Amino acid sequence: MKKALLLVCVLAIALGITYLVLHKSNSGNNNSEEKDVPLAISSKTSAFNRSFAIVLNNYYGLSDGFAASDSSQISAAAEKLHTSIDSIRFDQFKADTAIVQTAVSLAQSMQGEIKGLLKENTMEQKKREFNMITDELYSLIRTVRYDGSTVYHMRCPNAFVDSSEAYWLSPANKIQNPYSGKNHTSGNDNLQVQGEVIDSLHFTAPAGE
Repeated sequence: MKKALLLVCVLAIALGITYLVLHKSNSGNNNSEEKDVPLAISSKTSAFNRSFAIVLNNYYGLSDGFAASDSSQISAAAEKLHTSIDSIRFDQFKADTAIVQTAVSLAQSMQGEIKGLLKENTMEQKKREFNMITDELYSLIRTVRYDGSTVYHMRCPNAFVDSSEAYWLSPANKIQNPYSGKNHTSGNDNLQVQGEVIDSLHFTAPAGE
């Protein structure tokens, strides 16, 4: 009888120790999980926003050049856009390292596409490069959560000779289609006023900025 009671006591003690070990382990895991917070932007200075606004304005100038089918205007605007990207004040953009690296990478990719645009000979190919620049700039705006102005993301349903769609960015909710121009070959004379707003970006600045 005494042996049975002793065995019960030993088992009870063993179960108690096991519970305490498991509970402590789970608590440690929970604390670890609580530390895995989402990537977050802490702040952007006015210097960053000013430098980014210059990039946007130069992009809009490039878009206007395409709308006018003016090769000289396109080349000049592309050069200005390339230079202004170099001047983005990423040193004034405070965020998690992964976000900063993504933003810098997108800016560099834009510059690569601009160089490609300047080397293209046909308006069709230049517009395809412009579409890729637009995609990267749209992603960059979303990455840095630019809050200096509203940017409208537009879609052209029939941008190229193969009738594929393309996109552009605009400072106003008004259709001025850069994929039309005087040399557009779709046969659609109304293309300049065709398109749709598919998104608008205007992030709210964090409190205290």
